[in-house]
Amino acid sequence: MSSFSPGFQGRTHRFEGRLPPGQYPTESFPVLSAGPTPQVRTEDWSFTVTAEDGRTCRWDWDAMIALPQEDVTVDIHCVTRWSKFDTAWRGVSLDTLLASVETAADFAVARSEGGYTTNLPLADLQEGKAWLVHTYDGYQLSPEHGGPVRLLVPHLYFWKSAKWVTGLTLTPQNEPGFWESVGYHDYGDPWREQRAWSD
Repeated sequence: MSSFSPGFQGRTHRFEGRLPPGQYPTESFPVLSAGPTPQVRTEDWSFTVTAEDGRTCRWDWDAMIALPQEDVTVDIHCVTRWSKFDTAWRGVSLDTLLASVETAADFAVARSEGGYTTNLPLADLQEGKAWLVHTYDGYQLSPEHGGPVRLLVPHLYFWKSAKWVTGLTLTPQNEPGFWESVGYHDYGDPWREQRAWSD
């Protein structure tokens, strides 16, 4: 019995070497959230990076859109075992934003509307590994997928790509976020199947 979704049967060779263990490919884009979907207007949105000494850098929508934009095509992998290939996004590299911040921190906590948080090593947000994205597949990112802006960290399980993101808090120590505090893995590498703390 095949573990692949019907839309990919007979064509899985296209993705050889790109499907992490325990995952199945899908052409859909499942919507998973821990709570209700916020409806955030672009004119009300802002993103703030807070360094460990309390200093902040803030961008509103217009300031973020004025920064250099990148088109990114990546595979994404959800901890619930689906993977979606060649997803197309547009946004701002975290390298661009973090260049404005003086920090010696090793970790970051991403913060979102509704109080959601997730933790990441700061190194995983640098060197072309992460973006703030506002466009998916050529269209403004919809609220159910994290619009107006979400974090995109495609090399980790997708819960690390926080929806409705509003800021980063940089910290010298690791501080587990929402899902990490209830048993999800602290790092979340899909290639090592780091789903739970025990993995």
